[in-house]
Amino acid sequence: MNNYVIGLDYGSDSVRAVLIDTATGAELKSHVHYYQRWLNSEFCNASINQFRQHPLDHIEGLESTIKSVVQDVNPNDVKGICIDTTGSSPIPVTKEGTPLALVEGFEDNPNAMMVLWKDHTAINEANEINELAANWGGEDFTKYEGGIYSSEWFWAKILHIARTDKAVKDAAYTWMEHCDLMTYLLIENKNLETFKRSRCAAGHKAMWHESWNGLPPEEFLNQLDPYLGDLRKNLYNETYTSDTVAGCLSETWSKRLGLTTNTVISVGTFDAHSGAIGAKIDKNTLVRVMGTSTCDVMVSPSEIIGNNTVKGICGQVDGSVIPGLIGLEAGQSAFGDLLAWFKDVLYWPIDNLVLTSNIISEEQKLKLKEEMDANFIKKLSDQAEGIPLSESIPTALDWINGRRTPDANQELKAAMSNLSLGTKAPHIFKALVNAICFGSKKIVERFEEEGVKIESVIGIGGVARKSPFIMQTLANVLNKPIKVAQSDQAPALGAAIYAAVAAGIYPDVIEASKIMGSDFEAEYFPEVDNVEDYKKLMASYSELCVFVEGLKKEAYELCV
Repeated sequence: MNNYVIGLDYGSDSVRAVLIDTATGAELKSHVHYYQRWLNSEFCNASINQFRQHPLDHIEGLESTIKSVVQDVNPNDVKGICIDTTGSSPIPVTKEGTPLALVEGFEDNPNAMMVLWKDHTAINEANEINELAANWGGEDFTKYEGGIYSSEWFWAKILHIARTDKAVKDAAYTWMEHCDLMTYLLIENKNLETFKRSRCAAGHKAMWHESWNGLPPEEFLNQLDPYLGDLRKNLYNETYTSDTVAGCLSETWSKRLGLTTNTVISVGTFDAHSGAIGAKIDKNTLVRVMGTSTCDVMVSPSEIIGNNTVKGICGQVDGSVIPGLIGLEAGQSAFGDLLAWFKDVLYWPIDNLVLTSNIISEEQKLKLKEEMDANFIKKLSDQAEGIPLSESIPTALDWINGRRTPDANQELKAAMSNLSLGTKAPHIFKALVNAICFGSKKIVERFEEEGVKIESVIGIGGVARKSPFIMQTLANVLNKPIKVAQSDQAPALGAAIYAAVAAGIYPDVIEASKIMGSDFEAEYFPEVDNVEDYKKLMASYSELCVFVEGLKKEAYELCV
């Protein structure tokens, strides 16, 4: 009999399922589903950093991807499923666990949708949480989350929606992280009180910690808003690691997917944490999950990190990555998104002049667009790579969507200096690549300043696999060798590893990842001649960081 597992990975734009053979780690089949409502920019408003997703996008994607990968498989061979998602991406639900956007009257209400990780509408609420945590006279509930609570996270987003939309506030019985909701929808036992919530989601984004017996107490939450204090009663105290069984596939979903009710569903997780598992993370290894944003993940034995808290990161949680080890997370709010923004800027005359022209046919327009999409970034990369570091290159900041770490501040904006009449598009592109690599360096420096040793770096994701230029620049800036994971779907692979352990096929995550984890397809080494030049450019980046953050602080002080 074969033992297969499925990893289901929800990204910002799409969901993909992989069917994995647990004996070898071989990817037997994969399928990607793009969110149709999201592609149409429904429920979003980028000008105010509002990014919402309809749960139907996720449910439709779950069904289409899993059905695709199991259609030629004996249903009895599929032993387990694990779901990873972005986060913090909370969604309001009814007492039965139904997403509020599926309830009559809320179908088109953005506030009833999932609040995507990159939504920054809750900046004021995050500031309130930080102010209270520092001054209320009790435990600082942010201390295991880097000491700064972010507008990207659970409580800030819920508080913002509650203050913005009374109808949603009154109709929502509770809120669930995306990874928890999708897991809950699949299992047979629909009991919110006993449902096993994700340890990584709760610990890194919701101020959950075992030392204060779960979530922050009502007396703290009530000082933010009585709604949060009432909501806590409908949430949870216990959390679980993703090698744990959440339940078995329900009869309804087994019929929809063509599987059996014997298929185990493991506790949900976040994409960065499962990606680190898929890349065979080990002690003293930094795994960089490089996509639209980045997540930087490490693990440490509790006896090494002890009670020390790493300032300015996205949390340190026992068991969030590998059960028995402390999971550490940092990251950048924009990585690939910064380069995508620049591409959109350069595409304006193409979209608005070339592709609307009456001189060329519709067929020619389609072929032209396909050709440009295929070559755009490559041409920019090739020309940018050819610019010597001795040439005048602008200095840019990577804060196009705020700063996640070190020291979360989503009010910050990107900036650029040292422009001249000689600055061309490849110069700006090179400056932006430098910026995302310099932001990475700041994260590495913070870990090392706080006593977390980094001996090796692993890159996973589309950027890591597709851009040698970026990866070589990153190796030079970090002055460390970087391995690139071979798998196209490392987070989904990591989720499959969790499923294999939950299904009892392997005794623990470490043993499973040794067999099932991704091999490496490339390694980039620092170029000695360029390392010193990048140190000088990094100094300019640091100066611009201080200047821009100082401007923001001065503007704030003038307002108050």
